[in-house]
Amino acid sequence: MEARDILKRPVITERSSELMAERKYTFEVDTRANKTQVKDAVEEIFGVDVEKVNIMNYKGKFKRMGRFGGYTNKRRKAIVKLTADSKDIEIFEV
Repeated sequence: MEARDILKRPVITERSSELMAERKYTFEVDTRANKTQVKDAVEEIFGVDVEKVNIMNYKGKFKRMGRFGGYTNKRRKAIVKLTADSKDIEIFEV
């Protein structure tokens, strides 16, 4: 997989903004990507050093539209912790 296929988008929430103070950045990633692939993708795209990667899986939620029901897409989220001497990721600076 290509590095830009692994990282889908940054997750910007109140919780993820608090984690940025601890040098932890949150991304939505491909559901088939593992920790090593996420680490390599972040290092390649942003030019930083990654210390640790935590990954969470989310099941799709059941939603209804009138009498029709279905599931939303399942998701995978990664929290990437940078090393102390690494520079910050600029995409999150607002």
